[in-house]
Amino acid sequence: MKPLKVGLLGIGTVGGGTFSVLLRNKQEIFRRTGREIEIVRVADRDLVRANEVTQGKVEVTDDPFSLVKDPNIDVIVELIGGTSLARELVIKAIENGKHVVTANKALIALHGNEIFAMAESKGVIVAFEAAVAGGIPIIKALREGLVANRIEWIAGIINGTTNFILSEMLEKSLTFNEVLKEAQRLGYAESDPTFDVEGIDAAHKLMIMSAIAFGIPMQFDKVYTEGITKLASKDIMYAVELGYRVKLLGIAKRTNDGVELRVHPTLIPQKRLVANVNGAMNAVVVKGDAVGPTLYYGAGAGAEPTASAVIADLVDVARMQFASFEQRVPYLAFQNNQISNLPILPIEEIQSAYYLRMRVLDKPGVLAEITKIFALRQISIDAMIQREPQENEDEADIVFLTHITQEGNMNAAIAEIESLSAIDGRVTKIRMEELSK
Repeated sequence: MKPLKVGLLGIGTVGGGTFSVLLRNKQEIFRRTGREIEIVRVADRDLVRANEVTQGKVEVTDDPFSLVKDPNIDVIVELIGGTSLARELVIKAIENGKHVVTANKALIALHGNEIFAMAESKGVIVAFEAAVAGGIPIIKALREGLVANRIEWIAGIINGTTNFILSEMLEKSLTFNEVLKEAQRLGYAESDPTFDVEGIDAAHKLMIMSAIAFGIPMQFDKVYTEGITKLASKDIMYAVELGYRVKLLGIAKRTNDGVELRVHPTLIPQKRLVANVNGAMNAVVVKGDAVGPTLYYGAGAGAEPTASAVIADLVDVARMQFASFEQRVPYLAFQNNQISNLPILPIEEIQSAYYLRMRVLDKPGVLAEITKIFALRQISIDAMIQREPQENEDEADIVFLTHITQEGNMNAAIAEIESLSAIDGRVTKIRMEELSK
């Protein structure tokens, strides 16, 4: 069988890793595939870098559109990032009958519906394993490995930058801003870290996993997103005292009323394996009705881990290029006429337990006022820490853990508590997940 001819758009970190791994493991990949996979052309704005990486082994250009038009190329690998130029190139590639492999989570989360519809009309494959959790094959697990299951929920640490920051805040008792500077120095965080620390990157990935898990269209604008910039180190320490760890989680749940899609800091019991995933590593827990909870752990970014996923997609294209559309695994795991319009629940309608910290005046009756508000709203308290005031202070922290209630109900209770004269400032609220059933 003739080699699969690949055009590579972007040869930065992931593109360079893809070129290197494909060249290094060429024979091993051929033994598995029975077909050579060959990068024949590379497009990159930085021709000097591109030529250094490729070492004259392939043709290099700074015109990406020449690759998507090239009749000798079978598949385009899009690794340039962003959503404007990348979308234009991917659409042009599909229009020209080329298969597409991408690591671009924003592109899929925002434009996946359009891209998949066009790919189906042209009979080409769009593969995106590398778009979520780097080298962890979570897309294949959701789409194929767990196909016998009704997926009930997903909870994932799917951004290495924020996981590194939270791990360092815990281990070194540092503030968010102190650790962010260190993360930037080490290259874990960008000079503008907004996409990571505000949860946007994780929300892109959660949308993709949820679409596959539940058979729903991409609806990124409905994902509730909350980052870690407002987390205080004292809350991380209180969580430890109560037997929990704080992680930025992407959470998707199927409920009787619809689907919860949310990214936010979360307290997890420290006995859970996922609570002990530290540094820049990723982990995803998937609960299926037949298999129960399953954990997927590994490097969520980096040149060669992500390249591993890109090349796995290329192997799938090599194997399935000539198969009929009906023989291929659907993009979102479900047949197109079975995609569901399950409603995405507003954050006010989700159900969760909560960690609450408040600064209160040290005087009789304050605790009774707070617990009365909880009781009137049928919010049950699971645990509590009450600190004594420091010397020369008349205020102290009270921390509550609650049982599950509706978010809207909790927000109303917090508003009433904050209106009390004995409460200083805002109540800190962090959601909690047991991840056990």
